[in-house]
Amino acid sequence: MRTAAAILSFVLAVALLPVGAAAAVGSASSLPGGKTTFVVSQGHLKAASQQNWVRLGSYRFAANGTVSAATYLWWQRHPQARQRTGTVPDQSCTTKAGGKQARPRTCEVLTAGGFTGAPDESRTGTYTMSGSVLTIRWKIAQAWTEQWYVRTSPDGRLARLDLKQSTLATHGYGYGSNAAIGTRRAMSSVKAFPRALRQDLTSWAGGKLVTAGNQPFGLSAFRACSATTSCLTYLQPSSNTACQKEGGCPKYGGGTRPNITSIQYYLTMISKSDRRDTLWHWCTCLAMERGEFCYTGNSHVKPLMQIIDDTGAFRGWVGAEASFSTGSRATDMLAVLRISDFR
Repeated sequence: MRTAAAILSFVLAVALLPVGAAAAVGSASSLPGGKTTFVVSQGHLKAASQQNWVRLGSYRFAANGTVSAATYLWWQRHPQARQRTGTVPDQSCTTKAGGKQARPRTCEVLTAGGFTGAPDESRTGTYTMSGSVLTIRWKIAQAWTEQWYVRTSPDGRLARLDLKQSTLATHGYGYGSNAAIGTRRAMSSVKAFPRALRQDLTSWAGGKLVTAGNQPFGLSAFRACSATTSCLTYLQPSSNTACQKEGGCPKYGGGTRPNITSIQYYLTMISKSDRRDTLWHWCTCLAMERGEFCYTGNSHVKPLMQIIDDTGAFRGWVGAEASFSTGSRATDMLAVLRISDFR
């Protein structure tokens, strides 16, 4: 559990609304997209800053115009080490051998620090709808207002939030339905998802922002684990841009004689009682450079929250990357992302 010093000053001193004050703010028809429960990812990502942060969690809207949030916070000012999940995929979907294999290595999956525990923050506020624009005013010590465009999926089972503006965040995604936050789908259902998922993200690394959209997410390439059923794995055989000689693999990466550019991927459930999953990936050559079987360096840890529609069906994830460097803040990797069939 993160100490109080690690929490942004402007999320302290959450105040409850006065009795009856929220009743006039909204009505049942003003729920955003007609939905009560959203999973939300947002971040403050600026190229010149090393004070960036990302948040991931849930928003719950009531018909009386009030909203509550429960979120995890990862902030460069208080970097957290990667955390063990306790999940080690079995050998039906991994291998204990090195070298060129068809399966990723048998390693305990890591996630962002604190994500296996309770959310860092809770806050309340009020909201209004004006046309397709949702406005949230959080009741905290510092003024914090968010505005989101609300879009409804063609089947009406899902609402999407696209960040319009915020006094604190620069990027954000959200999805909501009337399914309870405790409703989630097992990895078997995730693996069986029949439609195409695509990813949008904005990432920060090395003082640069990169925005990528409409990227295919190859869920069908992941392998189900027969014993560790909470996990899916995938060994990407090669990469044209990652895992290169100049990218930290001078002995084993792309452009060297071994020319190893494979990437180890692990997708794991964090909790049976809520929407938390996590994605962990790293270049094989990075572990080889360190003489390791399981990489202990700057791997990518991406906490995720499942998107669940009104019928309880899986529709993707919103997520954040919170990969704090074991060296300097200049080599941290942060991102805000969504992976969904409704974009």
